[in-house]
Amino acid sequence: MVCSVALHREGELITNQIHQVEKSHSSLLPGIALNICEEAGYAFKDLDAVAVSSGPGSYTGLRIGASNAKGICYTLDKPLIAIPSLDIIAEAVRGKFLGEHLLCPMMDARRMEVYLQIEDKSGEVIWDLQPKILTEETFHEFKKPLYLFGDGMPKFREISKQENLIFIDDIYPDAVNMGRMALEKYHAQSFEDVAYFEPNYLKEWRTTTPKKQFQ
Repeated sequence: MVCSVALHREGELITNQIHQVEKSHSSLLPGIALNICEEAGYAFKDLDAVAVSSGPGSYTGLRIGASNAKGICYTLDKPLIAIPSLDIIAEAVRGKFLGEHLLCPMMDARRMEVYLQIEDKSGEVIWDLQPKILTEETFHEFKKPLYLFGDGMPKFREISKQENLIFIDDIYPDAVNMGRMALEKYHAQSFEDVAYFEPNYLKEWRTTTPKKQFQ
């Protein structure tokens, strides 16, 4: 549902565009990337690296994002940086809450399943990235304030009864939140192999056999 591109310099946001249009990536993404660079006075050749969301998420969206990023990197011999989608979501709220707490970004995986991870206020991962079928008791072992957000969160809010859970609306993967993490990976030379990089779909992609057409 979200197609976003941002331009950062030394981790600081210069400019960005975001479009919340379903199935928009294939038509919008190349033009957005070109436009924001031109508006800021840059060309693709001026970039030091390209960072892309590495998943999980929509199969088609991830493929299109990866293909565009790899195309720029391959053509101009630039390094490719991959950042997990749930880290991008969590970055939107990191450091904004006082006291001991946990953060849980959640991405919708259809029905009552989500992709999620949990980290504490220092960024230490408590639950690794995983698919999870939600029930009323999913987070019963946690007693600290637990912030839940992302497009997988609303369906859990409908069934949750725990008092320590705090729900945050309107948080989604957005390229504006990639700058700091991309810069850290750039300085660490943590780059992907442009030729062989594939997004983390987390689940095996399944195709269905078309039904026979009867005359």
